[in-house]
Amino acid sequence: MGLFNKLRNEFIDIIEWLDDSNNTMVYRFDRYQNEIKNGAKLTVREGQIAVFINEGQLADVFQPGMYTLSTENLPLLSTLKGWKYGFNSPFKAEVYFVSTRNITDQKWGTKNAITLADPRFGMLEIRAFGTYVIRVKDAPVFIREIVGTDGHFTTEEIAEQLRSMIVTRFTDAIGEANLPVENYASNVNEVSELVHSIIGPEFEKYGIEVTKFLIENVSMPEEIKKEIFELSRLNAIDLDKLAKMKAAKAMEKAAENQSGTAGAGMGMGMGFAMANQMGNAFGGQQQQQQPAQNPPQQSAATPPPPPPIPPALTFFAVINGQQAGPFDLNTLKQMASQNQLNKETLVWREGMATWTAAGQVNELNNIFGSVPPPIPG
Repeated sequence: MGLFNKLRNEFIDIIEWLDDSNNTMVYRFDRYQNEIKNGAKLTVREGQIAVFINEGQLADVFQPGMYTLSTENLPLLSTLKGWKYGFNSPFKAEVYFVSTRNITDQKWGTKNAITLADPRFGMLEIRAFGTYVIRVKDAPVFIREIVGTDGHFTTEEIAEQLRSMIVTRFTDAIGEANLPVENYASNVNEVSELVHSIIGPEFEKYGIEVTKFLIENVSMPEEIKKEIFELSRLNAIDLDKLAKMKAAKAMEKAAENQSGTAGAGMGMGMGFAMANQMGNAFGGQQQQQQPAQNPPQQSAATPPPPPPIPPALTFFAVINGQQAGPFDLNTLKQMASQNQLNKETLVWREGMATWTAAGQVNELNNIFGSVPPPIPG
């Protein structure tokens, strides 16, 4: 027996985990029949935590260091095993090594576009993607809530669930941020911090800490980008300028798509109306700038110049369910003669409180009075 005891003491178990991967989160130390000898050496390296489990129950947890296993440093396991006076024979227990280091370069992104309601551009869709970094903060909770009995748990097994949580919270966060759509690109850091603060408590429920969360890009439809670039050239973005810009685009498309003599007249009328409005705008600017210049000297015999011509009266109209215009009275008269405008057509001009039927506007009475009635059948 003396020789047997000597040999038994020379072959003491060494329990350790050398991690050569970059995605393993939990590794179960395998022993034949899970038997661990009394006095076995346990080595827990930096970035690891060892958790002992007895018949499905969490027992003792070991931080980084080297330990000689005995009843003194296995108090919970000793209670579960019923060791009152120590033990000398091998015992059965499962040992799980949990990696607590940062797992970097985890990617997330929106599989489907997120729909937002913008007060100027209406309903639009955006997409976003980025990276995040996680680590196991509470090993027992992580094993109990996520790992279970998995002996080799990797990041790939939980990545899809984490990405789904991130996208859900990201969608809520951008809704609460209530930023203009063009400001997301310039506020990526602020939005990243907001989402980080929201998903942090959610991950901690599973024993995981999000140490870094980054939004790399927020994209939007190309047509919205083009409108934003065009609006950026204006002094300020407001609804009036946006309406005028869209009306000008509508007139250009209508002039291009019309055909025949009626279409030519329609396009010419729209072109004259656009030129008239642009002339009024430039004329107003010149009148504002004129006082700043030195007025020419006039002789006493020269009569004063006549007052400026008042701006032409123009109206916007609802044509085929879309806003079009502005049109001057001559253009509206021509449109009425071609049955493109009638008394029920909704019109609006500056100073009117709301859209009104053309037949109820005094300035347009002469237009419909000159239109002959339909030819009797």
